[in-house]
Amino acid sequence: MALEQTLKKDWYSILGADPSANMSDLKQKYQKLILLYHPDKQSADVPAGTMEECMQKFIEIDQAWKILGNEETKKKYDLQRHEDELRNVGPVDAQVRLEEMSWNQGDESFFLSCRCGGKYTVSKDEAQEATLISCDACSLIVELLHQS
Repeated sequence: MALEQTLKKDWYSILGADPSANMSDLKQKYQKLILLYHPDKQSADVPAGTMEECMQKFIEIDQAWKILGNEETKKKYDLQRHEDELRNVGPVDAQVRLEEMSWNQGDESFFLSCRCGGKYTVSKDEAQEATLISCDACSLIVELLHQS
């Protein structure tokens, strides 16, 4: 499955989970659904169309777990979801480079003051992958430019 297509699906809703669910909850939902839709668990008298739907659902559930069941892929997926949500909120107000942001040693994050008085904040880890950062006090968004 192409990465772009993978990121567009709502893997949490496929598992019937909330994005704030912990790994244990995600695993529990996955296990319940994978058993429910497993092809070997279907009755022999199920119509072919229904069997095909179950198979597709089974594959989709398995794909959801492959993304959400791995901390690294889940983190990337969550970051992309967050950025997609920000893109829907409004336009990018400015473009900034990481070097233009200030370093906060206390919580190991970079920050930039917003014109509203709030702050754009990104953790050290997120700064490597994040491209959009929202202000903590208003709806403005800045794009973080990475060196190429």
